[in-house]
Amino acid sequence: MPVSTLLPALASVLALVPAPPADSMMLSLRGDEGTAVVTLDCEPAGGSHPHAERACAALTEADGDFGHLPKQNVLCPLIWDPVAATASGHWHGRPVLVQREYPNRCAANADSGGVFGF
Repeated sequence: MPVSTLLPALASVLALVPAPPADSMMLSLRGDEGTAVVTLDCEPAGGSHPHAERACAALTEADGDFGHLPKQNVLCPLIWDPVAATASGHWHGRPVLVQREYPNRCAANADSGGVFGF
């Protein structure tokens, strides 16, 4: 079969494969209790993040800049139980790699606008 015959068939198959979201990240929290990992997709909100819509809204407000995420008004216990938070993926096609340390999981959630709230 000539290649010119296969190209239209290949193009129609590729059209059925959904493109990955341009805003997609893997998020992790690592502490003494172990490591939790979730995925977060935005536009539309999804993935395994339990509060994907809230996390995507915070990222949208900050235009994907983790240094400008809105803070949540949450009272967190003053318990030292540090966690390392990592985000890797893409936001509007731009690569993202962020690593932060928080005093505990509650602070990670509050200081990230819910992005690390899982």
